[in-house]
Amino acid sequence: MRIAHVITRMIIGGAQENTLLNCLDLVRDYGDDVLLITGPSVGPEGDLLSQGRAGDLPVRILPNLLRSIHPSRDWAASRSIRQAIREFKPDVVHTHSAKGGMLGRYVAWDEQVPAVIHSVHGAPFHPYQSAVAREFFRRCEKWAAKHCHRMISVADAMTDLMVKANVAPREKFQTIYSGMDVEPFVHANDHRDAVRQKWGFENHHVVIGKIARLFHLKGHDDLVTAAAEVVGQNANVRFLLVGDGILRPSLKKRIDELGLTHHFVFTGLVPPTEVPSLIGAMDVLVHTSYREGLARALPQALIAGKPIVSYDVDGAREVTIDDLTGFLIPAQDTGQLARSLVQLAGDEPMRRRMGREGQSRFTDQFRHQTMTKEIRHLYGEVLASKSPRPV
Repeated sequence: MRIAHVITRMIIGGAQENTLLNCLDLVRDYGDDVLLITGPSVGPEGDLLSQGRAGDLPVRILPNLLRSIHPSRDWAASRSIRQAIREFKPDVVHTHSAKGGMLGRYVAWDEQVPAVIHSVHGAPFHPYQSAVAREFFRRCEKWAAKHCHRMISVADAMTDLMVKANVAPREKFQTIYSGMDVEPFVHANDHRDAVRQKWGFENHHVVIGKIARLFHLKGHDDLVTAAAEVVGQNANVRFLLVGDGILRPSLKKRIDELGLTHHFVFTGLVPPTEVPSLIGAMDVLVHTSYREGLARALPQALIAGKPIVSYDVDGAREVTIDDLTGFLIPAQDTGQLARSLVQLAGDEPMRRRMGREGQSRFTDQFRHQTMTKEIRHLYGEVLASKSPRPV
């Protein structure tokens, strides 16, 4: 097959890692010809491609394909995508992210590419937008959904959300969990002592980690609020924040004001290769984002044998099984968040039990080879179909 992936930017993030692994698997395991079409990776989130992880994968970077809405620039980006598709002549165009998904689907459909697929990593409309913005993005997604054959959801919750919003009928969706290289997480504890020492943690410290950009809607401020109560009940607790972003100065200021400075460690931006060892240094992983398809950090922590505490948003409940692999709590309920963290921090046998359960349940399910096999099978189904195009 000849497959073109279109994504807005290749920053260090879950959707981007998913896409890169899928591309590399298709080339290595199936001998497919693959082209990755993307815009420039700008901002504090880092550039996934700059680390050499793409190897010899053909990549075309389009300067006008940017995240923000800009009519004339977006028109130029669509023309560049069209040119790339005409030159590459793909059997399949597989799009990701809001902007890449919108422009990529429109152009691929117009160019009559035999199979047009879109992955829903997270909905671009959500309750924390204004009503006008939310309806605008919902209508955009509904329009774009008419310009593809099938849609892949990274969690059942994403399908439910899209169907409820009348974006597309349920039969157009298929859930395929976002894959990853699980082996580094299976062995995440191999260098636990050295990593804990590097970041200043002692043996008696209980380390609660969060992996996310320091950005709006990621819930870091909620964690800081809960941390005041947690530390008040267990002074041995430390918080490890992995990631960077525009909220770092304001978060540090609030932490200082609460007298929690010595209880928080910021790693800054780290390459994905360091994430497994950082999870190995943790005792609990917490996820307080207000919206996210299915945060990769959740299965990563479980595969590493760590329990999780997560807000009940989007796909989190598909891996956060209450009292089995962790605790699922209502979004923004900082009181329940604190109580759950206190309970886990003070109960090592519970942490071990939940970690073992998560590892046994989810290691095979989240292998990137499993994801790519299912995605490629979907490509084949669409290509083999003789039915007329959906409307």
